[in-house]
Amino acid sequence: MSTTSYWTPSHLDLLAGSATTTAPVFHPVAVPRILPGHDLWDLWPVQEEDGSTCVIGGHEVWMALSAPSLGHPEERHGRARIRLLARNGDGWTDLGHAFSDGASPGSREWSGSAVRRPDGSVSVFYTAAGQRGEARPTFRQSVAETRLSLIADSARTNGRISLEHESEHREILRSDGSVYLPAEEVTGAPGQIRAFRDPGWFRDPADGREYLLIAASVASGDRFNGAIAPAEARAGAWSLLPPLIVADGVNHELERPHVIVHRSRYYLFFCTQRHTFHPADRAPTGLYGFVAPALAGPYEPLNGSGLVIRNPSRQPDQAYAWLVLPDLRVVSFANYRSGPGMDLRQAEAVRARADFGGTIAPILTLTLSGTSASIVTG
Repeated sequence: MSTTSYWTPSHLDLLAGSATTTAPVFHPVAVPRILPGHDLWDLWPVQEEDGSTCVIGGHEVWMALSAPSLGHPEERHGRARIRLLARNGDGWTDLGHAFSDGASPGSREWSGSAVRRPDGSVSVFYTAAGQRGEARPTFRQSVAETRLSLIADSARTNGRISLEHESEHREILRSDGSVYLPAEEVTGAPGQIRAFRDPGWFRDPADGREYLLIAASVASGDRFNGAIAPAEARAGAWSLLPPLIVADGVNHELERPHVIVHRSRYYLFFCTQRHTFHPADRAPTGLYGFVAPALAGPYEPLNGSGLVIRNPSRQPDQAYAWLVLPDLRVVSFANYRSGPGMDLRQAEAVRARADFGGTIAPILTLTLSGTSASIVTG
């Protein structure tokens, strides 16, 4: 049974600007695009079962969300598809859509995770947003799984890595409507809707069991009710457990939760945006984290406040969707080139599009020591 830990206003009172937690400035629109004509965001690697990144033929295998670069960048969420990518050094290669058209039980595919099994197949866990065939996109969210074959046979694929698309896509988890609020809104917008998404796969080395960490919303009297929900694999099914972290009254959404084990400690990370805090801009858009002696907790915030990486104050929206790898590399995507007091989410489409990155941001590296975390510089 997990122990619920709370992210509180008193933790945020300890937040202070520091060079060790502030990402270097870069210009999102100047970062080279991997997919010309497409936006790319929310990356994750195909993992081996020990958490390391899957490597085939010298290439790391990755997934990300993608959508055509049309209209306002915020509209990409209504067209999102999962893409397969290969990374070799600093170079990235697009390998096309991970799934065949219409395979998902949703109308869009949102963030998730993937793991290669001992038989060579890949389990992909992702967010099915909306419902297949719906006339207008809704914001219903559930966790789906499919298992695909990873093909790296030169004779069949001309040297390219690919996935076969024949496997069934199954809905495996929905919010229970009791501890976790149902994420079934018909209308809404990113940053305003309830959450039951972003499943992050993890095998606990302490017990060998599989878990998913899910961005959720807890039942409470406050609209700012973000939480991290664990689910455990039991007898071929997934069972929700009590929340690991609750930000009741502090933040509306704790996105892309994931865990790494470093020096026998469990580091739980998530990202969130400045406008989802209560009040808005109470803390910066960034990567936040907690640490515990075991997956079940109890957790305490890193650096006192929970802040691990923040965007610089003069570019408060330059990157988002950070993900920490077991080797402590940190990936994210290039978001908006903006300034203090600006919110390009609300800008006209032409203006927002001109200042949107929509590709992979410069990779950072962390150092972790007990309850402290900092960005490696130099």
